[in-house]
Amino acid sequence: MGCIKSKRKDDLNDDEVDSKTQPVPEFHLLPGQRFQTKDPEEQGDIVVALYPYDGIHPDDLSFKKGEKMKVLEEHGECWKAKSLSSKREGFIPSNYVSKVNTLETEEWFFKDITRKDAERQLLAPEKSAGAFLIRESETLKGSFSLSVRDYDPMHGDVIKHYKIRSLDNGGYYISPRITFPCISDMIKHYQKQSDGLCRRLEKACISPKPQKPWDKDAWEIPRESIKLVKKLGTGQFGEVWMGYYNNSTKVAVKTLKPGTMSVQAFLEEEEPIYIITEFMAKGSLLDFLKSDEGGKVLLPKLIDFSAQVRY
Repeated sequence: MGCIKSKRKDDLNDDEVDSKTQPVPEFHLLPGQRFQTKDPEEQGDIVVALYPYDGIHPDDLSFKKGEKMKVLEEHGECWKAKSLSSKREGFIPSNYVSKVNTLETEEWFFKDITRKDAERQLLAPEKSAGAFLIRESETLKGSFSLSVRDYDPMHGDVIKHYKIRSLDNGGYYISPRITFPCISDMIKHYQKQSDGLCRRLEKACISPKPQKPWDKDAWEIPRESIKLVKKLGTGQFGEVWMGYYNNSTKVAVKTLKPGTMSVQAFLEEEEPIYIITEFMAKGSLLDFLKSDEGGKVLLPKLIDFSAQVRY
């Protein structure tokens, strides 16, 4: 039993090509052209700033709206990131940014919001009929809903909700009569005409700018970081002030009268003790309901108030 002799180059027919000796085609660039290579810095988790941010602490990274950054580490509410423009590194508030090329970069998109909270946003006094937002569906993961403020002569201001359905090819629709390649195109269409909706979409309900974060894992903060601005009231155990934390975040400050708490309870603490809470711009609920503005609140909103107080 013999072995088959491999074919030599000399034995190749004229119409056969030896793959090992086949010349590699050369690519020539036209004048002004150059090969585009992706910057390694732009690979990984890239986010874009939704709002401008001025750093509070020395290790914070300040940035402008629209600035892109690469996330290096995630630490709860504060992430370590590197700016792709300035090349500086530091900590950023995670609620000030979103991943690039996602719906989160759209001003009308609310990611983590319930149907009820969407209604609260749209029924706010500064909003009017035609205000709208897009939110994630509570019942179906990966789906979206359109919420629109409308006016009914019998019931006043009401909120209508529309389920946004998706196609197998990646498109979206509310009515099967007309489909759209993306939700942005859908919004533009319904801003021009109602086309089956309760009314034409007008002004988008924009997500409010979040407050700047507190110190990382800070349950106690330096007294000098609090600035008392306006006295709001006085009680049996102390006073309540409107103030600022680090000259940026508006807060309510409860000051306890010296001697109110036992020495054992606040050993080595400087008096008066400060208790920092969220600042409520409308004041106490009772005072608000007694005001002219509170007297105009309709029954559905009052019921909503009661439900929130209950929990």
